[in-house]
Amino acid sequence: MGKEINYPNQSKKIFAITTPTMPKRNYQKANLGANFENQINDSCAYYLQKGIASIYKKPTPIQIVKVDYPSRNKARIVEAYYKTPSTTDYNGIYQGYYIDFEAKCCHSTSFSFGHIYEHQIYHLDTVERMGGIAFLIIEFPLKQEVYILPSALLKEKYLLSLQGGRKSISYEEFKNVGYLVKKGFQPPIDFLQVVDMFIEKRNNKK
Repeated sequence: MGKEINYPNQSKKIFAITTPTMPKRNYQKANLGANFENQINDSCAYYLQKGIASIYKKPTPIQIVKVDYPSRNKARIVEAYYKTPSTTDYNGIYQGYYIDFEAKCCHSTSFSFGHIYEHQIYHLDTVERMGGIAFLIIEFPLKQEVYILPSALLKEKYLLSLQGGRKSISYEEFKNVGYLVKKGFQPPIDFLQVVDMFIEKRNNKK
């Protein structure tokens, strides 16, 4: 059976072909992750509307496998798959700073490094070293809380995992060394309040 998928910023629809060998998807968890992403998107739209920041979600890269041409001027993608993300989920500009971050929804009380690509961790680290602001933003639905972990801490914990340390970051660690993000109505996820703290720290070092 083919499942219809709306690809961002495209008028065409993608039909991903499933097979019996594919693992069953936990749609309840998937919906929670989609809801978190929608809240971030709404927050970015709010920031843009108010002239506060210009931050966008990057389109998900796909590989087109098969295209159907029912008529000369109508093309329909009937088979495609998602490729490995080249960098991270979101980027943009705020107060003259380049902003780059990855968003994750963690359905347990521990975030495994298996849920983020190594090149994404190093990409965030590179952005930070070049003067931008980069971080991981993560939601814990079980706790109904959202945290931001700066890219430097994310890389530090990842390197420790490669040296035999824990292969995950616990909720308690996010709580202890991360930054709690305020949730509300407008915007739903006010992550720029935490970014303001990062900017203030940089200004104090000058």
